[in-house]
Amino acid sequence: MPTGIPPLDILLERGLYIFTFDLNRYLIAASVTFAIVWQLRRTGLNARKIQKREASLADMRREVAQSLQSVFVYTIGICLLLWGREVGVFHDVLGVSVGLGVDVLILAAITIAHDAYFYWTHRMMHHPRLFRFFHRAHHRSITPTPWAAYSFAIPEAAVAFAFVPLWQFFVPTPGWVMFTWLNFQIIRNAMGHAGFEFFPRWWLDSPLTRWINTTVHHDLHHNGGFATNYGLYFTWWDKWMGTEHPGYHEKFREVTGRTQQIKAESCDEVTA
Repeated sequence: MPTGIPPLDILLERGLYIFTFDLNRYLIAASVTFAIVWQLRRTGLNARKIQKREASLADMRREVAQSLQSVFVYTIGICLLLWGREVGVFHDVLGVSVGLGVDVLILAAITIAHDAYFYWTHRMMHHPRLFRFFHRAHHRSITPTPWAAYSFAIPEAAVAFAFVPLWQFFVPTPGWVMFTWLNFQIIRNAMGHAGFEFFPRWWLDSPLTRWINTTVHHDLHHNGGFATNYGLYFTWWDKWMGTEHPGYHEKFREVTGRTQQIKAESCDEVTA
């Protein structure tokens, strides 16, 4: 029965579907990333695990519980967003492409805009007066796992979601572009918290790739670089604002060089 309160009616009618959809995005991204790391750690790449410390089962349970809480916040936010579209506050998601070239430009723009939004809101939440209420829950993961991708307190989850209505207030976006960006965002988030470096050793030496974030970059933020490395997809803002961890490049090369070191030691043992 309708309540006469449009956002609440949307929540009652579509809330379960929205919650299930977003929960599945999180579970698929986190579980696939976790499984890939689990498998790689049973190969010669095991040395690419960034920290010696192992996340406990209690750590992972906490990360999943807080992520479920975030999905609930996102569900409420999406219902408010849908109502906002109905009354004309936000642009509706376009059902058709506006041309592949334009679509790709919009996809690039939303990714760059989100990275800037993430950097500045993330840095803001590290302010001593805000950290306790917004961001401390996330930083309980000193050795993060992919399950920490959405592991936020309610206020931080609200801040994270707020980018979407802000973007749709200004930019009409094709549905496939929004869907692609949403999935890219959660996959990169899961990778950033994987505790395992996926990228090759030469990544920071190439001008084509060195500006793209790595797992080491964000792992340092959780363990040893609390006031550094605020970026999500790119390292631009950290470089421009002087907040990149001074030991980032050295740590990346140390982690990605471990496999070569192990191979060299094995060869030495054989020849000896």
